[in-house]
Amino acid sequence: MKQFVTIFLILFLSVTVFARSTPGIYRVKFTNKGNSSYSISRPSEFLSLKSIERRLLQQIPLTESDLPVNPEYLKALKNSGAEILYSSKWLNLAIVKVDNEAVVEKIRQESFVLDIKAVDYVLEKQSSSKLKQFFDRESYNKIPNHSRTAVNKSGRAYDYGFSLNQAQMINIDEMHNLGFNGRGVTIAVIDGGFNSANTMAVFDSIRLNGQILGTRDFVQPDNDVYGTTMSAHGTMVLSTMGGNLPGQLVGTAPKASFWLLRSEDVMAEYLMEEYYWVNAAEYADSVGADIINSSLGYTTFDDPSENHSYEDMDGNTAIVTIGADLAASKGMLVVNSAGNSGNSSWHYIGAPADGDSVLTIGAVNSSGIYASFSSVGPTSDGRIKPDISAQGEQAVIALVPSGTATGNGTSFSSPIIAGAAACLWQANPTYTNMELINAIRMSGSQSSNPDNFKGWGIPNFMLANNLLTAYVLQKKEPFSGLSVYPIPFSGRINIEMEATTWLSVDIKIINSIGHVVAEMKGVELNKGINLVVFTKLERLPSGIYMVQISDGFYVAAEKIIK
Repeated sequence: MKQFVTIFLILFLSVTVFARSTPGIYRVKFTNKGNSSYSISRPSEFLSLKSIERRLLQQIPLTESDLPVNPEYLKALKNSGAEILYSSKWLNLAIVKVDNEAVVEKIRQESFVLDIKAVDYVLEKQSSSKLKQFFDRESYNKIPNHSRTAVNKSGRAYDYGFSLNQAQMINIDEMHNLGFNGRGVTIAVIDGGFNSANTMAVFDSIRLNGQILGTRDFVQPDNDVYGTTMSAHGTMVLSTMGGNLPGQLVGTAPKASFWLLRSEDVMAEYLMEEYYWVNAAEYADSVGADIINSSLGYTTFDDPSENHSYEDMDGNTAIVTIGADLAASKGMLVVNSAGNSGNSSWHYIGAPADGDSVLTIGAVNSSGIYASFSSVGPTSDGRIKPDISAQGEQAVIALVPSGTATGNGTSFSSPIIAGAAACLWQANPTYTNMELINAIRMSGSQSSNPDNFKGWGIPNFMLANNLLTAYVLQKKEPFSGLSVYPIPFSGRINIEMEATTWLSVDIKIINSIGHVVAEMKGVELNKGINLVVFTKLERLPSGIYMVQISDGFYVAAEKIIK
């Protein structure tokens, strides 16, 4: 009996030691960002100029959430024996790998740690399933080369070929005719991989013109997102926005710029991918993206214990939804596919499509009829979703390594809208992301009676443009030719503009964290060229500012530097 007890104790201790020495992945949440070396008064240390300008134009102040995680906290975690996999400034946490439980306990005792929790995913765990080029319930049919028919290009900016219907359905071809093609707008594409997008003919234009600004892999850092081991899902998504293959496929934003970001591991489905998505969105913000297209959604996982419930689809629960709404709070327009669960037992939208600040896109067929696979609303708290719909059944996409196909999935209706939104923002650069969402909804085919199948309906981007620019369409811009100098300035700035008639304007100087630091109200402008001088600016610290002029409706802005 004593011998049995001794053997049992040895085995128990051996198992315990083994368990405690097995590597694990943990989420560490911090209490604050106190005593950080970063400061919101020096945003250029952690945000690009374009990111700062986006905030200035939309009058979005910087907050503590914009600050990177306190470097001293990360240093302390490393000194405890943890390996930092990544950190999230918006969620104020780090994902770490630890070798044993003693390290976990040591981290738990740190005064700056709010909590530490195991994440049900370890680096060694990999699915053996085949690489998925298409996501669940998506499909495609290749378009034979010989099936191309001549399309009358008369009066059109582009030869859309097979993709004409998906462009005409939302009237984006008319926006293209006006010269609005996404130029100057940056779209971050968060997806599962961009296999061969660096060599395919459909992307020749955006490569040659430097419209692909960069790539990044958040699942396996330093990976080649173009590699043949990567999914081609992001490649097909990108083609509906930036593709340009005359006579076959032209995207909705052929002149936009793109960041290609991988957050999705298409070999498996696990909760960590939501953290990867948030990390990608934070990066998109920092490099100055204006729009995020995410043809991704999360409901169930390989480990059922991680599954979301319908109750989680309330806009405030899923990590990825929290991240998407935070991205929108930074002034980015977040466009997300509704999902392809319409015919399944789940049938509702997934996360982050449930976000209240997310523009969620459903799918219709080529005739504008609801596609039965498209996920439906409402959210669990009763909000209508999707917001709008576009062609997602038999949408024209590019195939790897060449050719075109018709694809079925909200993965394709979403980027069709994201690209169109880039053109709308190009035409109306002074409006906020939420104002764009409102105009797009109001232009929808069923805006007076939205439902949980097609939302506000199929948008008309010419109508959305008219809604945003109604004042300008009725009469000429009240003032133009804005010029601010000298740059850099010291104690005074000169503001020149030409007014079409007598009017009264307010002039504001806004700093890099969104605060109005100087203001002149009721400045009278005479018809013709006017010069307004702003003095006593010596007290302002060095940095980036925005001069904003408004007559109460029309707004113009110009960046200045001290």
